[in-house]
Amino acid sequence: MRATFGLIGKTAMALVLATGALSIGATAAVAKEKEQKAAKAVNSPEFIKVAQALQKPVGDVMTSKDKAAATALIPQLEAAEGTVKTPLDRIIFGQWQQQIGTLVGNPALQQKGLQNMIDSGQLDAEKTALVTYYLGMTAYQNKDFATTTKVLGPLVAANYNDDSAAEVLADSYSQLGQNPQALDSLKGAVAARKAANGVVPDAWFKRANLIAYKNRLGPQAIEWSTLMVENDPTPINWLGAGQLVREFGTFTNQESLDLGRLLLRSGGFQNDPKYVEREYVEYIESADPRRLPGEVLKVAEMGVKAGVLKANDPFVLDAMTQAKSRIAPDKASLPALDREARAGKDGKSALAMADAYLSYDEAAKAEEMYKMAIEKGGVDKDRALTRLGIAQVDLDKFEDAKASFAQVGGVRAPLARLWSAFAATQARP
Repeated sequence: MRATFGLIGKTAMALVLATGALSIGATAAVAKEKEQKAAKAVNSPEFIKVAQALQKPVGDVMTSKDKAAATALIPQLEAAEGTVKTPLDRIIFGQWQQQIGTLVGNPALQQKGLQNMIDSGQLDAEKTALVTYYLGMTAYQNKDFATTTKVLGPLVAANYNDDSAAEVLADSYSQLGQNPQALDSLKGAVAARKAANGVVPDAWFKRANLIAYKNRLGPQAIEWSTLMVENDPTPINWLGAGQLVREFGTFTNQESLDLGRLLLRSGGFQNDPKYVEREYVEYIESADPRRLPGEVLKVAEMGVKAGVLKANDPFVLDAMTQAKSRIAPDKASLPALDREARAGKDGKSALAMADAYLSYDEAAKAEEMYKMAIEKGGVDKDRALTRLGIAQVDLDKFEDAKASFAQVGGVRAPLARLWSAFAATQARP
C-alpha cells in the first residue's frame, strides 16, 4: 500500500510565481547562474501570437478562481503547446499549466507545467529547488514513481529542507520494487542532514524500518533499528530494535538472555504490558532459575510489580519458587567456585563464575572474570566479550564497553552492535 503524504499546497508555489511573474514579450532572463553566460531571453513569434490570446483569460480565471472557466481553457493550452520554442516561452507556458492544473485539480497538467518550468532553465537556484520539490511530489501523487526518484534524488542528497522529500523518495523506490535503493536514499539523506549539523527526523528511521521489515531485509532492518535508537533512544524504539534483532537473528537462550538484559537496562520493558509480556517470559526462560536464580527472581518480581506478570500465573509462580529456594545455596558456593576458576587451566570455570557474578549485579568481579576467561581461552569468546561489555556498561566504563562489543563477531555481532549503541547513549552528557 502506498504511503500517504500531504497533498501539494498552493501557497509556496504561488509565492514562486508571484515573485517571478513573467509576461509575453519579456526580454530579461530570470535565471543567471553566471552573468557572463546569461543569454537574452525572448519569446518566439509563434508563441507570442498564440499566447496573447491566452494571457488575459488565464489571468482572469486565476483571479476569479472560476474552475469551470479554467477547465474550458485546458484545450486551448493543449493547442498552444506546439508553439513553445524558447526558454522564455516554456517557463510562461509551464506557469499557466501549473496554475490551471492546481485550480481545477488536474495533477497531470500540474506536473507538465512544473516540468516545463524546470526545463526552461529560467529559474534561479533557490526557485529551481522549490519547483523541483513540487514536481517530485506531484509526480508521486500521479504514481509516476520513476519521475519522482529522478527529480527528488539529487534534491534529497543535497539536504533539502522539507523532511517529507526523503520519505517520498524512499517510498517511490519501494513502489518500484527497488527496496535497497530506497534504504540507500534514506541513508544518504541522514548523512546529508548530519553533515549540515541538522536534526534527523525520527520518521526517516521509521520509514526505513518499515521498508526493511516488510520486505524481509534482515541485515538492513537490524541496521536501521540500531540507527533509530542511536538517534532517538526511547523505550518503544529500544523494544522495537531488540525484537528486530531477535527476529532476524539466530538466537539461542544465551543470546536471548543478553537481549533481555539490554531491554532491562535501556528501558525497553517500560512499554505497554501487551508489548513486553513476551519479553519478560523470554528473559526468565533464558536465565533459567536453575542456573541464574538471583536474576530470575529480580526480573520476575519486576514484571509483577509493573503489572505485566501475575504472581499466581503457573509459569511465574514456578520460576519464583525455584529461584527463591536456590539463591542461598548458590551464593554460598561462589567463594569455592571463584578459587576453582582462578586455578583452572582454561577459561571455562572463569566464564561460569563471571556469569554468576553478573547475574548478582557484581559487575566489577564479573569484569575481572570475563577478562580471565578470554585470556585463558577454551570458551565462546563472542559470548564472553559480549558479557564483558555488559559488565563494563554497568560500571559506567562506556568506552571500554564499546571496545569490547566491537570485537564480537558471528551471530552475536548485531546484538553487540545494539549494546554498543546503548553504551554510546549512556556516555552522552
